[in-house]
Amino acid sequence: MASTADDLPVLDHHADARKRMVDSQIRPNKVTDPRILAAMRFLPRERFLPTSLDALAYSDEDVPLGNGRFLMEPMVLARLLQMAEPREGERALVVAAGTGYGAAVLSQCGPRVTAVEEDPRLLALARDALGAEAPGVDLVAGKLDAGWPAGAPYDVILIEGAVREIPAAVAKQLKTEGGRLVAVIAGPGRTNQAVLAEATSFGLRAQPVFDCATPSLPSLLPAPEFVF
Repeated sequence: MASTADDLPVLDHHADARKRMVDSQIRPNKVTDPRILAAMRFLPRERFLPTSLDALAYSDEDVPLGNGRFLMEPMVLARLLQMAEPREGERALVVAAGTGYGAAVLSQCGPRVTAVEEDPRLLALARDALGAEAPGVDLVAGKLDAGWPAGAPYDVILIEGAVREIPAAVAKQLKTEGGRLVAVIAGPGRTNQAVLAEATSFGLRAQPVFDCATPSLPSLLPAPEFVF
């Protein structure tokens, strides 16, 4: 009997794209943590984007979400999470969670994740995506520069977007003993630096780890100065 179209196997193009993303973008760029690799192979990144941006879900670029916000480039996110060395049962905070993808990947690595976002449109997208793919993430609405003090102190803090400096309120929410904060610090030129920061008695001590071109978070940019 001849096969019909209904008999043919259905190809999951998104699953293939996820595998190619990990094998061509993530693994060749020094990401070896098996939990991060598994999470990025498993989580449907397209689920964390508006349907109009579905074709960009697995590109090796920051995906524009509107209003100056972006879904972070997969490789940069993976390397930041690996720098943070998340552990099972730790408390983690994601600042500027956007549509929730970074929080979902972090949650797959074992911590109890709180994700804070201030943009109502992104919050709505994140609420749907996280509800389906990472229901353990606690999504909250709040100002990015305030973090989420109700859950502090945190073992791990991830800021999803470049900042000129770590907001003071967020820095204070990092656990003093063993806490790790990962972020991208925006430089004067086009190249920014991903940093790993730890809390000390003198404040945060940040160590640059790699260069990247992550876009800045608009609401965390310094207010423009008036020149007379």
